[in-house]
Amino acid sequence: MRVHIAADHAGYELREHLIAYLTERGHEVIDHGAKEYDALDAYPTMCIPCGEAVVADPGSLGVVIGGSGNGEQMAANKVDGVRAALVWNESTAVLAREHNNANVISIGARQHSVEEATHFVNVFLATAFSEEKRHQERIDLMTEYENRR
Repeated sequence: MRVHIAADHAGYELREHLIAYLTERGHEVIDHGAKEYDALDAYPTMCIPCGEAVVADPGSLGVVIGGSGNGEQMAANKVDGVRAALVWNESTAVLAREHNNANVISIGARQHSVEEATHFVNVFLATAFSEEKRHQERIDLMTEYENRR
């Protein structure tokens, strides 16, 4: 699977770990930065391009990482077609994919161990959308709103 990934300074080390980890497991990882640690960088400059790449690359998924994951999720969700979910446990990773067909996971690197965060990404990537009608109808409502703006 192709996985787009981005992180600011707070998620830099986790991003580095996930790039290596996912590549070792056969995923094609596309890195949207930060390419070097900069304590003053701004997450929108990485997360928005990551979201754009996911939307432009059907079948791919994205990972955005920051200190809390909140801002990164918000930035990615500014891109029409992105459904970024802030994930903080296994259940939210599963439900984001099964119920919301989320295409981007957002993780707070300061909130979780590397092992926990890696597990959340694994679960997210391995979980399919349920395709239940009620869930698709809700997603369609969001898409209709995006299209009207």
